[in-house]
Amino acid sequence: MNRKLIRTTLADVKARRDQVQQHRPNGTAQSGMGQPRPGQPQPSSAQMRKRQPPPTETHAEIYYYKKQIDAHTPMVLVLEDGEEIEGTIEWYDRGALKINRRSAPNLLVLKRHIKYIYKADERMPQMTRVEDNLPHATES
Repeated sequence: MNRKLIRTTLADVKARRDQVQQHRPNGTAQSGMGQPRPGQPQPSSAQMRKRQPPPTETHAEIYYYKKQIDAHTPMVLVLEDGEEIEGTIEWYDRGALKINRRSAPNLLVLKRHIKYIYKADERMPQMTRVEDNLPHATES
């Protein structure tokens, strides 16, 4: 069995458009998104609106930096290589933080090199070795 694909030509489409325009009282062509027909139910406004994607920027990072800058909170920046930098944040932008340190020069640290940040007062005390806390055995 041999099947033939039937395609309309551009001339056929134009001819149909002209026929539709002649049947309308004002003669103007209607776009594909025209008025709904009277017999059809109209979609609600919720159906007409497309769901908006969530925002890519929540501004939480900006709020956190601003809060720490205003309070002059001592912060610890842990870099990707494990180095820790302690100081207060003076300013920030999209790609960097300026850190003021007390006993060392100020630094401009690129955010892409920061592993994580925490407040200096939340630092865990160093774990003491178990052997150091055991009473020493004395020889008798």
